[in-house]
Amino acid sequence: MPGKLENQVAIVTGGNSGIGKATALLFASEGAKVGLMARREKEGIDVENAIKSDGGEALFVSCDVGNRQQVDDAVGKVVSAYGGLDILFNNAGGGDRGNFPDETDEGWERVISVNLTGTFYMSRAVWPHMVKGGGGRIVNNSSVAAQRGFSKKMYDLVGRGPSASYYAAKAGVDAFTRYAAGMGGQHNIRVNGVRPGQIITPLTDVGGGHHSFEAMFDMIQILDGPGYAEDVANVVLFLVTDESRFITGEIINVDGGMPGKL
Repeated sequence: MPGKLENQVAIVTGGNSGIGKATALLFASEGAKVGLMARREKEGIDVENAIKSDGGEALFVSCDVGNRQQVDDAVGKVVSAYGGLDILFNNAGGGDRGNFPDETDEGWERVISVNLTGTFYMSRAVWPHMVKGGGGRIVNNSSVAAQRGFSKKMYDLVGRGPSASYYAAKAGVDAFTRYAAGMGGQHNIRVNGVRPGQIITPLTDVGGGHHSFEAMFDMIQILDGPGYAEDVANVVLFLVTDESRFITGEIINVDGGMPGKL
């Protein structure tokens, strides 16, 4: 039985680890040819080889999504290898350990670059290929940080909060998602997003499957946590298949349920 993404071409940024890796493996299992983009080459090649060993098709391209030339070159390599492009998952991201007002200029610029500027660069680079192909699907990885704040008690439970740069970058991703969806409608390009919450990945796991902000999340979650990368990957898959054909401009929370929003 053909997979849900049979003969389609997908790019996953940050595809060498965590949510990106889980999504790349899932896309490949559903028949997609997957272009993997990330900065860490060894891990990226490991994911490429894992997909190929299961009979799938994958190509790793080293790329810093905050560098426009690298983005344009990497997208070109994937399109050249597979003859087109149908799907983009803008997953690459990360935060900074600094807290306002003590965050550094360098930390702010780095976080904005990888999360927000990278999403813009990648979307712009794939856009003409999707238009040429008659349509496409883009999913942007945001965060619950884009729509929630935190109290003094929540801060004290962890001893710190997420960086201001991360909050600002992910709010920007949300806004860009809505904007790009509006621009994409005339070209049959659907643009949606996901907002992960307490999701265990190599970057968030502080040991034993515990999230670095576990105490904060546990206080406000409806369901017992944590979630895992595969939980997010499953939602991303839904958003890039015809099962979600009438959905665009939406951002789905994958956070165990949180009863309060600012």
